Amino acid sequence: MASTQPRVIVYSTPTCPWCNATKRYLRERQIRFYDVDVSRDPRAAQEMIRKSGQQGVPVIDINGRIVVGFDRARIDQLLGLRR
Repeated sequence: MASTQPRVIVYSTPTCPWCNATKRYLRERQIRFYDVDVSRDPRAAQEMIRKSGQQGVPVIDINGRIVVGFDRARIDQLLGLRR
């Protein structure tokens, strides 16, 4: 039985080291994600704030569940990854 790919959105900025670490972590685990640069897209920034209540990045949306910051354990849990 094939597992379906989760819908993952990473709200980030180019200069954020934790954003880059998050995206690297997802790539290493072959998780596809949409990278949304909130520094260039004010509408996306508002969407991120509405979803998370936070202005800081990264904010990760995994199938509608929000993770604020690079929280590896929570990301793994929501993606069903084993350490």
